[in-house]
Amino acid sequence: MKELAKRFDYLFRSTRGLALVAIAAVSIVTAIWGTLSGPMVEWGIRDITVKVLGMDLVQADREGRIIMLYHTIAMTVIAIEVYFMTEILPMKRHEQVMINGTITVGYLTAMIFGLIFGYFGHNFAYHGVFLVGQSLVFFAGILLVAALWPWKKEYLLPEDSPYARTKNGVNIERAAFFVMAIATLVSATWGAVTGSFWANGHETFLGEDLIRIPHKTALQKAIIGHLHIMLTLVAIGITLIVGKWMDFKGKLHQWAMPIMIIGTITITFGALSIVWMEWAHNTIYIGSVFVMFSALLYVIYSWGKLIKDGTAGIEKPTFGQKIKALLADPLKFGSGWQMVFMNFTVSGVGIFMAIRLEQIFRVWPHREERITLTGHWHILSGLIATIILFYFIDLSGIKGKMRKWAGWTIILGSDFAFGAATVFSMKRLFVSDIAQQPLVNTTMLIIDFGLGIILVLLAIFMGWRLFDLFSKDGLWAEEYDAEQKANAQADIEDQKRKLAELEATLKEVSK
Repeated sequence: MKELAKRFDYLFRSTRGLALVAIAAVSIVTAIWGTLSGPMVEWGIRDITVKVLGMDLVQADREGRIIMLYHTIAMTVIAIEVYFMTEILPMKRHEQVMINGTITVGYLTAMIFGLIFGYFGHNFAYHGVFLVGQSLVFFAGILLVAALWPWKKEYLLPEDSPYARTKNGVNIERAAFFVMAIATLVSATWGAVTGSFWANGHETFLGEDLIRIPHKTALQKAIIGHLHIMLTLVAIGITLIVGKWMDFKGKLHQWAMPIMIIGTITITFGALSIVWMEWAHNTIYIGSVFVMFSALLYVIYSWGKLIKDGTAGIEKPTFGQKIKALLADPLKFGSGWQMVFMNFTVSGVGIFMAIRLEQIFRVWPHREERITLTGHWHILSGLIATIILFYFIDLSGIKGKMRKWAGWTIILGSDFAFGAATVFSMKRLFVSDIAQQPLVNTTMLIIDFGLGIILVLLAIFMGWRLFDLFSKDGLWAEEYDAEQKANAQADIEDQKRKLAELEATLKEVSK
């Protein structure tokens, strides 16, 4: 019983354990609900899933079910990023505990009851509990913002710090996390306010279904802005997290962090101002340029660091040796490469669509433009997921050949799949509808194979972590002991700080 309690303590009180549970939850939902669409329908697997689990799938409710599914997954991914942030960013121990505990209860409540409501009969009591879970996630965000306040004295940086700082010592990187968290809360509020008008001037819809409707309501525009900016902020969050992972610093860091803050504010304002302003998309483009440029500076730094560290023992490394050093660690290389690859499959496609919208894409049948937009969002979310996997696999301490196999499998599998998806979505540029079938068959096969490999790898990884959890002296025990020591040290530091504050107060009183 004591050993079981220790494992439960690891899973729901340690940062690594909480992240593991959340990734497992997303994996299970993705594996099960992924059988409800795509080729799984044609192969009859969807019917088996529906019958075995007793799902209630009414066609008229499809849009609502998809929205519920997306929200449960998105909140879990946000929780994962929050766990990473509370571990890597300095904050008081009680703040970390409160934030992690609140968001854990929140996302699990929202996921469980949201999926029950959406897929197993519409008992609105479950929908109410789903909203309670969302509210807890939001409250955890407020707690995070308070903990990240960058103007606290204990978080100021010295003058000789290699990290971006203001003249009075404010940590600009911490400020970037702070601004991103506030933007996420504001953007979530945008969606919540619109959701409160359901059945009172607002009806359920999918964003891609409205692209050909010339006049949209303010509530519809608010939802479109909400879904765009939330995914963007998740991408900004993981960019800042991997920056800490790679110890991003120096001149590039001093440029990147202020640019990231400007980009976050600009793109958030642009996405939410779609409700009122016709030129809001131009603001989004400007904000995107700032965010993408900041990410580019991270890529330049991280790749330079990998090359420098990998050739440290060579006086004059050749080009081949530099490339070998760059590719030696696929997890750390992949965090930057996926951002570069994103420009070809997401950013570049999006900019091209915006520039040639009326001349090309609006001439296509609605279905083709809809496919392009749907693929655009899914590819971005998929690439974000791969970067999260890179970071968590590294946290799990995987080294040697297994590390290389895992990293390159994710990179090659995802890039082939998302590259093929991009070709499929843009196929009308270079093939007619009459001659498209060979291309469609090939791209679908590559997509299924690439994503299938990643899902198999993820299943192996999660199976190993599950097996490890039942081992007495497994990785989980090491992580648990290390966090216990770190927490004890943090508690000691908190006590010292409080004692120092008390002594200072007593001195003031004695004067």
